[in-house]
Amino acid sequence: MYIYDQFDREFVLERVAQLRDQVRRRLTGELNEEEFRPLRLQNGVYLQLHAYMLRVAIPYGTLSSKQMRALADISETYDKGYGHFTTRQNIQFNWPALSDIPEILEKLADVEMHAIQTSGNCIRNVTSDPYAGVASDEYEDPRIFAEFIRQWSTLHPEFAFLPRKFKIAITGAAEDRAAIAFHDIGLRLKPNDLGEIGFEVHVGGGMGRTPMIGQVIKPWLAKSEILDYLQAVMRVYNLHGRRDNKYKARIKILAHELGLEKLSEEVDAEHRKIGVQGSSERQIIDLKEIDRIAEYFASPDLDTQSATLTDKSVGLNDPDYLLWKLINLTEHRHPDYAIVNISLKPYGGIPGDASADEMRTVADIAEQFSLSEIRVAHTQNLVLPYVRKADLPALWRALKASGLETPNKGQVSDIIACPGLDYCGLATARSIPIAQAISNRFKENGLEREIGKVKIKISGCINACGHHHAGHIGILGLEKNGQEYYQITLGGEDADGAAIGKIIGPGFSFAQVPMVVEDILKTYLDNRERGEEFIDTLRRVGVNAFKEDIYADH
Repeated sequence: MYIYDQFDREFVLERVAQLRDQVRRRLTGELNEEEFRPLRLQNGVYLQLHAYMLRVAIPYGTLSSKQMRALADISETYDKGYGHFTTRQNIQFNWPALSDIPEILEKLADVEMHAIQTSGNCIRNVTSDPYAGVASDEYEDPRIFAEFIRQWSTLHPEFAFLPRKFKIAITGAAEDRAAIAFHDIGLRLKPNDLGEIGFEVHVGGGMGRTPMIGQVIKPWLAKSEILDYLQAVMRVYNLHGRRDNKYKARIKILAHELGLEKLSEEVDAEHRKIGVQGSSERQIIDLKEIDRIAEYFASPDLDTQSATLTDKSVGLNDPDYLLWKLINLTEHRHPDYAIVNISLKPYGGIPGDASADEMRTVADIAEQFSLSEIRVAHTQNLVLPYVRKADLPALWRALKASGLETPNKGQVSDIIACPGLDYCGLATARSIPIAQAISNRFKENGLEREIGKVKIKISGCINACGHHHAGHIGILGLEKNGQEYYQITLGGEDADGAAIGKIIGPGFSFAQVPMVVEDILKTYLDNRERGEEFIDTLRRVGVNAFKEDIYADH
């Protein structure tokens, strides 16, 4: 785990002091809200529907037990006793008083955290694979380069006021668990024909009102060149990106309008120019520096187990435990360890929310069972990356005692949802109650286990913070004549084989949505072939087969 150096500490504390003075001037009226807005946004402070909201960065989704406890304390002292983990591997506090925010940031700085560049037209928090460093299919740990990008991009003078916000995701595994195709830049560490690990660079992905899948602009790039190449991409975007229309300001629009070939030519020309401008411009990463940063993320020495786990071991015959183990565990690169997924989606709960008590419980469990390390996934769940298989029964009991044992990773109730109209001033409809109603419906009808894996994603407006475009079943909340209605899309995918869901037809009322989702999944059960998951059946039989069943009943 990366540890702040002296520069990091001084820099973050200076920012806290600056914001403290800016908040004082806002509260005394020396600054009006319009003047204060760009200052607060640079520090992750939003003005939501009911109150200010603070978005805290969790770089590449990695947290320590100490940091998680600090987040719990902040939620209890300055908020309403909970935090909301987001699809950007951040955490949001929805109710802080503006006067308290400098003090909150000071407490975050004490545990090497901050809220810098979690908003505004800049390079946002770099996200990554929540299984980084422990996944069995990984080529190389992407967090090493996520940290390089964090350091390079933070307060970069050339990219502090971009045409629009800019999001970068990075993965180092055969399976994409970072949704790189839906980012402004998506990076994938992979081997070339010679077995050398480098980057495949995707550009122009994104959601919102104009969803697009990123295109491969560079099939393979040496690791040492990545910052120079990113700088070239950012310069071309900063030069040509639209500033006259925020709906056309993202790099995806530039990539579409220029075309990939022209964009690639301009980026390559800029890349060559950077390469001959001398050391003041170049950002080449030497191998020694890669090795230095890699030491922060080196795999710990993991114990081997002398005991053999059998079904006769204490606790292993409990059917609830066996179900949790089947669904919520992921294969670890070490044969005696498991990756444990902790669901923040209890049946009928608010997706991504964790109470102060739950955060402290996770911190304690991570300290006892996972070398004090926690990951935040873009699915709004938590991950324990270093759990000995011999400790699984005891860990499960600890989770169960706190209500954190829900066995639903990747299932119907593991829904991604934005805060929607309950909190967000941009939202046009509610998201959270829809997620709760779907979750409760499938708990009651008992179909979740039979259905298996399916990705349901809900957004409360066209900005798509709930990633509905990439859901196997996507739900978009809109407003018409003062009433909420919900548009359904089918066939989206955020992993390999990325796809944008297709709108099936007219929208549905709030009350109809859970029934429509049930009809969709019953159509799957009626049409699936042996071994097929929902998305496989949908692709085989086509959207129209589902559409006919849905509109016949509604």
